[in-house]
Formats: sequence, C-alpha cells, structure tokens
Amino acid sequence: MSHLPSAFADYESRVRSSFEQQGIMKAIGATLTSVTPGEVRIDLPFGQAVTQQHGYFHGGIVTTIVDSACGYAAYSLMPAHSEVLTVEYKVNFLAPAKGEKIVGIGKVIRAGRSITVCSGEARAFQDGKGRLVAIMQATMMMIKTAS
Repeated sequence: MSHLPSAFADYESRVRSSFEQQGIMKAIGATLTSVTPGEVRIDLPFGQAVTQQHGYFHGGIVTTIVDSACGYAAYSLMPAHSEVLTVEYKVNFLAPAKGEKIVGIGKVIRAGRSITVCSGEARAFQDGKGRLVAIMQATMMMIKTAS
C-alpha cells in the first residue's frame, strides 16, 4: 500500500486531525502512536479514571480504544472529503486488562467502497511485555462530506 492514489495521499494528517477532535481520547489520556495505511495504534496509560472496581482497565475503555483504532485504520484508506462511523462491532475479552498501559491496534481486513471490515486487538503491557486481553471485529462506514 505504499503507492496510494493522490486522493488518499494525506491520510495520516487527516487521521491525526480527526483524532485530535475526539474529546473522549483527550479525557482519558489516549495518544495516537502509529498511523500507516490500513493500520492504527492507540496507547493509553494506566490511571484510576479508566479502571473498574477491581483495578483493571474498564471494558468500556478497552473497547473505546480498539473501536477508535479500527475506525482510524479504515479511515486511513478512505478518500479525502469523507468521514468514518462505526456500524457495528463484536468484542471478546480474553483476560483482565491490567498493566502500565493498554494498546489498541486496528487493522483493515477488507476495504470496500462504503463499508470496511476491520480486526482489532487490545494488549495490556507490564514491564515491556504485552498480553492480548481483547479482540474485536468491526464494521466501519464511509460518509462522504462536502468538498
């Protein structure tokens, strides 16, 4: 995917600009750490504000990070003058999300004209070692905007 058509050439700046507009990402302290065509990574450091009653990352926070990673992975392959919205997702929690940070990774499986299917994963990191804690399958929809 190194040779994207010109309509897609500014994918990284569009993804980063859109991410900066997400109030939820600012509120929880998430950062967009990697953007490549069809793959996005979002990191979130541990903090009391994102935990549940047992001290693990809250499941809603985990899905928020992975949903956004999948959405932006899809968006990275969409043309200028478009936006992305989640249509649906399914998540499986595999282990408690505990650690110093959680990383959400979204990858495009198939990009269509208006619908993109993605896979996502959440990894919890402790002492530099990551552990898979959740997987997601997500469907994203392209919305055309005014030029």
